[in-house]
Amino acid sequence: MRRIGLKFALTVIASLAGAGPVMAGESAAVRNCTWCHGTNAQGYTVAPRLAGQRSLYLESQIRSFRDHVRDTPFSKQYMWNAVAALPPDVAHDLARYFAAIPPKPANDGDRNYAAKGRSIYMEGIPEANIAACYACHGPNAEGIRDIPRLGGLSHDYLKTRLQQWGQGYHSTAGSPMPLVARTLGPDEIEALTSYLSFLN
Repeated sequence: MRRIGLKFALTVIASLAGAGPVMAGESAAVRNCTWCHGTNAQGYTVAPRLAGQRSLYLESQIRSFRDHVRDTPFSKQYMWNAVAALPPDVAHDLARYFAAIPPKPANDGDRNYAAKGRSIYMEGIPEANIAACYACHGPNAEGIRDIPRLGGLSHDYLKTRLQQWGQGYHSTAGSPMPLVARTLGPDEIEALTSYLSFLN
């Protein structure tokens, strides 16, 4: 089946969902995302930045929301319904669209913790058997394939996610993050998430 143009497809889907009129130069479905994820998809405290995120990761998370694997309270309240009727080809196009937007760092962490956070990110915590984060997320926290970019995400968002993993919530089937998060103490989480918020 011939691929329908992104803007047209997203406009049709959003209008069927009662999203209202489309602003000039902006598809309704993209606008629906940016209502929560911020202007130019740069994120808010509780809604992460989508701009510059790995497209494969965005697609995997859409699947996780749709399949009810990602099960945090906000996921259930907002994202499960938001992606329930999203066709795979449109999810693919949305992911590529957001991945192509240049990201901006949140810069909302505590700079006093950044050096310790960098050490954890680059070296891990050997005595706690915690591997260096860069091994999976890249030396600049840019992400690899379907492993997410962490650089520049909001300190508060990252902190909440680590705490939720530590409490047993999930994101993607088979993710090691719940196990990793349970081994991090509050000061280590504060340091790591502060450091990451300043990266771009």
